[in-house]
Amino acid sequence: MGTQSRPADGAMTLAEMKEFASFPAGTQRYIRRSLDIGLEREDPLGRWSRDVVEAASIRAQTKIYGRLSGLRAIIPDDSGLEAVEPFMAPLVTVSAFDLGQDRLCSFGAYRFLYERLLGASVRPWLPGAFCAAAALPHLHPDRRRKLLQSISEAAATAAGWSAREPSFFPEWVEKVDTRLAH
Repeated sequence: MGTQSRPADGAMTLAEMKEFASFPAGTQRYIRRSLDIGLEREDPLGRWSRDVVEAASIRAQTKIYGRLSGLRAIIPDDSGLEAVEPFMAPLVTVSAFDLGQDRLCSFGAYRFLYERLLGASVRPWLPGAFCAAAALPHLHPDRRRKLLQSISEAAATAAGWSAREPSFFPEWVEKVDTRLAH
């Protein structure tokens, strides 16, 4: 027996689509590219590289995203310190890579991407990982300030997090030549 969709599911998917649409075009592109790499969809190098610099970035991202499957397997279910170190250290490293690409412009964009890369159970760990990665010295001080100012007090101090898995996973969309559509 299949699962039935509830009206709230459609509303939540629409809210996710609206949130994605609120990100700048470069952020949207980076999120779609990152999901292709992190979820092993299609051929990210063939689809996303426009030049040798971007191809090198995609290769580096593919290498660092090799840690994601291991991270998915060890997301802590509590705040016990013994479970935090083996999880947070690689999460901060992967996060630092993404923030260093200068395409994720805010905590909201980071959270949107990482909820899809790792699943809903990662939500409690995202504010800490984001703040740690955003404070690292590989980022320009102005960039660090902008990123750290983008996390709201509510996000940083949330008492709880939804266990609902994201339902909207943006993908590549072919451009349509409107001149030929008539």
